[in-house]
Amino acid sequence: MPDTPAHLLLVERDERLRKLLRAFLRQQGFLVSVARDAEHAKRLLAGLEFDLIVLDIGLGGAHDLDVSGGAPVLALLGRDDPEGDGLRKPFEPAALRARIDTILDRRPPPAEPAPKSVSMGEMRFDVDRGTLMRGDEPVRLTATEVHLMRILANRAGEPVGRGELVAQLGRTGLATKARAVDVQITRLRRKLERDPKSPRHLQTVRGAGYMLVGD
Repeated sequence: MPDTPAHLLLVERDERLRKLLRAFLRQQGFLVSVARDAEHAKRLLAGLEFDLIVLDIGLGGAHDLDVSGGAPVLALLGRDDPEGDGLRKPFEPAALRARIDTILDRRPPPAEPAPKSVSMGEMRFDVDRGTLMRGDEPVRLTATEVHLMRILANRAGEPVGRGELVAQLGRTGLATKARAVDVQITRLRRKLERDPKSPRHLQTVRGAGYMLVGD
């Protein structure tokens, strides 16, 4: 399990089973919120985020629940419910835990937060403030250069194509031509690099675009 326990929403109409499952899942280390019916579940879904919804599929209104936030659903099937991709009652607690683990293991890893700053030798670019410093001295950047640096800094270590740079820069003073990006890159290198002709930090990646390389 991840360091932060997964938050489950248990939607079950049977009060006795709901209490048993809540106790079991909490014992297993999960955060558990419970709903007794579809309306209760809707209110919880409107205000909270969940990693998984364990849903009594025979519950009235169950198919109308809005799970557009992306949380996967593990259906709990009753004896008379048609065959489906779920867990049919009665089931062993271990079977429920195994199905939950399988679903949670399919989740994509969380996105890495964008860097707040990128250090490049004696240079440091603050992404939020849009400032470039050489030691304690500020380096003047134009509005277009700030925008360009933010795009590259948020993808530091990863090449960004010229076409993508043109699209993201939009109407910030650049003509919509890749050549205009090349000109801006050349100007930035004069401010970033000790030797702009042999750049260490603002590199050209052949066939892929430009890449900002931090320390």
